[in-house]
Formats: sequence, C-alpha cells, structure tokens
Amino acid sequence: MRFTLIDRITSIEPGKSITAIKNLSLAEEYLADHFPGFPVMPGVLMVEAMVQTGAWLMRLHEDFAYSMVMLKASRAVKFVNFVAPGRTLQVTTEVQGWNGGECTFKGTGTVGGESAVSAKLTLVRFNLADQDPKLKGADATQIRAARELFSQLWPGDGGRAAS
Repeated sequence: MRFTLIDRITSIEPGKSITAIKNLSLAEEYLADHFPGFPVMPGVLMVEAMVQTGAWLMRLHEDFAYSMVMLKASRAVKFVNFVAPGRTLQVTTEVQGWNGGECTFKGTGTVGGESAVSAKLTLVRFNLADQDPKLKGADATQIRAARELFSQLWPGDGGRAAS
C-alpha cells in the first residue's frame, strides 16, 4: 500500500470490531495540494483509513492466511467534517457480516468525538496464487510484511489473536 493511513490500533474485539487512529500531520505530502491555504485530509483517504482498519481485523481473524485484502464496494459514504493537521481521526469498523471471502463493515471516523465520515464497506480477501500458482512466493512476502506492520500498529501482539 502506498500510504499507511493507520498510526496505531487502539482496540480489537476479535471477529467483531477494531479501532485505530490516524494523527494528521502537516508533513503529509498530499496536504500540499489538498487544499493550498486550507489543508484537510482528502475524503477518499478517510475512506481508505476505514478500509485499512477493517482489513487488519480480517487478517487477524483469519490468522494472516491471505495476502490481499481489497475494497470491493463502498456504500452510503457520508462526509460530515474536515480533518485538519494536528487533529486525530479515530476510525472504528464493525463487522456486519461474513460471506465466504467477503466481509461487510460499518465504518465510522470521528475527530474529537464528532463524526467526520461514515460508510458501509465490503472487503474481499484472496491469495495471488489462487490466480497464478507461480505467485505463491509473493503471497508469502506480502503476508510476512503484513505481520510485521501489524506488530508495529498493535504492539506486543506479533500478529496473534488480540484480546
């Protein structure tokens, strides 16, 4: 992923919900253009923060068995407030349902306790080797990298089940 939009995972209810935070800094390179003189986090990146948060819950729930977790659909996306530099976006995703390799989440983002964004998200997971067996090594590399990043976002867990 080009941007990691989660700075820390703050709580996990395995198989149910996850909460994470993104501390928005003026150093974020995309703020130079969005918008000059009035820097705010782009709405699409707020949605991506919810996607990344939900993806961590899926990975953890399935013990990092899949290398890819991607957004399949977003519905009922609502942007309510801006997220400005110096503020913290708190993102929570709650599982609404599992259907095979897909998981549907209700995602919310708040700043200072006030709503900033909400959406219904459907994420899908898979391994690259499912399409091309020669990519099994790429799957292993991606899974290893995901476990490493997760251990940084949720310290002391090391990619195992959270409590």
